[in-house]
Amino acid sequence: MAVLRIAFIFVLAIVSLNLRCSISSYERPPPRSPVFISRDQSFGSTSPEQVHISLVENDKMRISWITEDPIQPTVTYATSPGLSNSISATGTSSSYKFIAYNSGNIHNVVIGPLNPSTTYYYLCGPSNSTLFNFTTPPSDFPIKFAVSGDLGQTGWTQTTLEHIAKSNYDVFLLPGDLSYADYNQPLWDSFGRLVEPLASQRPWMVTQGNHEVEELSVNQTFISYNARWQMPYGESASTSNLYYSFQVAGVHIIMLGSYTDFSVGSEQYNWLKSDLSKVDKSTTPWIIAVIHAPWYNSNFAHRGESASVDMKAAMEDLLYNAHVDIVFAGHVHAYERFTQVYKDEADKCGPVHITIGDGGNHEGLATKFIDPQPAESLFREASFGHGTLEVVNASHALWTWHRNDDDEAVVTDQLWLQSLSSRAAEC
Repeated sequence: MAVLRIAFIFVLAIVSLNLRCSISSYERPPPRSPVFISRDQSFGSTSPEQVHISLVENDKMRISWITEDPIQPTVTYATSPGLSNSISATGTSSSYKFIAYNSGNIHNVVIGPLNPSTTYYYLCGPSNSTLFNFTTPPSDFPIKFAVSGDLGQTGWTQTTLEHIAKSNYDVFLLPGDLSYADYNQPLWDSFGRLVEPLASQRPWMVTQGNHEVEELSVNQTFISYNARWQMPYGESASTSNLYYSFQVAGVHIIMLGSYTDFSVGSEQYNWLKSDLSKVDKSTTPWIIAVIHAPWYNSNFAHRGESASVDMKAAMEDLLYNAHVDIVFAGHVHAYERFTQVYKDEADKCGPVHITIGDGGNHEGLATKFIDPQPAESLFREASFGHGTLEVVNASHALWTWHRNDDDEAVVTDQLWLQSLSSRAAEC
């Protein structure tokens, strides 16, 4: 199957759309109404909901879910739907209070070791609960990532999720702005229910955006996000859930925090410097960074913000010197792909910067770009959609952006990328 998959990808290269353009003939879609998914009244007080999974180290998975009443946080799992020869693991439970809101019981259980490219069936909590399943990523190339930021909860979000579900992805990367709860805590619950069909079957790796800040005081920020979306920060020697890294199938992925201290000498800066120094390009030839606020942006939206300008000034050298291949960002509600760039100029040894804040949120699209289009900006369009990155081997990956065109996922921008590790002599 892997051979056929690679062959199919190389056939696609023949029609690769590596074009420098800004499509103006496409009629942008109108906004769609917000979607709120309430709790299923048929659920019992210990029934799992808002189930999502995330990678932990190379062969483990974190299972996260919420119940109304307290339960023993246990996951039972096996490779057969009958759960024969099952294994059980126990984790932790927590809750939080946000002004007058009291969360449900949030459970986190790490299971493993797990085999790669294997489907597991699992129960969250009591044996009479819903049977879920997930498939682990491969341990080697090829591996496929789905990417989309600024999801929110609208009709467009639902369509984006439907398209991602059909993409046969292994891991989902979300560069911030998840629920758009903005202090309205029941929207976090609604979002968890909305994404559960996907997030319970494939690992979702997320970082925070400005809509996750939810500041109550100087020392009370990201309360909801940190409680609900625990990522493997401790495993990557980070002290904060707001920035971390993980490795999967020869790809090292760094999730950075655009809204926590990133200045030179800060904890995040020092962690990033240390993390990058540990990457072994002989076994991990690809490095991807994920941020929320884009460092390169030719849209009028969010230009000049500290989270973009100051973070770039502090950290761009670290990413460039480590030969990071791609930087994904959200925040701007449009799609834009830059060439390899460093210090505001095209550079064959710099990363490709891609803004993909086009998941479908209620704020709508950022339709105004600066004119003329900068030479470094190769493709830009204000449309909802999602992207896929299929890393075929140590040297080549296929990036594809799909426009959400009247509820159809239409390939609109596509190109082959070559890893900087495979061009070490040049860089």
